[in-house]
Amino acid sequence: MGLQLHGTLTRVRPATVENAELLVAWHADPEVARYWDGETFTREEMVSRLSRRDVDSFIVEAADEPVGYIQAWCEEGSPDQGGIDMFLVPKARGHGLGPDAARALVSHLREDRGWTRVTVDPYEWNGSAIRAWQKAGFVETERRPADLEHAAPWVLMVWEG
Repeated sequence: MGLQLHGTLTRVRPATVENAELLVAWHADPEVARYWDGETFTREEMVSRLSRRDVDSFIVEAADEPVGYIQAWCEEGSPDQGGIDMFLVPKARGHGLGPDAARALVSHLREDRGWTRVTVDPYEWNGSAIRAWQKAGFVETERRPADLEHAAPWVLMVWEG
């Protein structure tokens, strides 16, 4: 199955075209889409997203069941720096799975890929995500207004372990 990252509670594995319909269904759930600016996707759009060269897509599993999505992307012009984004399906939230999966991915990015800086950018209104990222080892560095990539004010957080 290729690269597999193991946390204490989760396994993180590459998302494949075979996961496209699952990801489309997850994004169609209003309790997921609201954290991704309401974006939903067709199967074809999702297959295209999974093929992006500048984004590595992963499925988060707990007890061998898919429970979420996490992605990593490099900063333009800085192959040793980048960010991650994640969501868990509603039933998987609040059990420590998100911070566990994030730590597994950050460990891989830093140790195997040589990243020196990893960031996340939750919206200010998403207190549960901010707390989860903090549990994973991210620290708030600043708050920023809405911009071209963020529909609302957001928080820049940097991994400090």
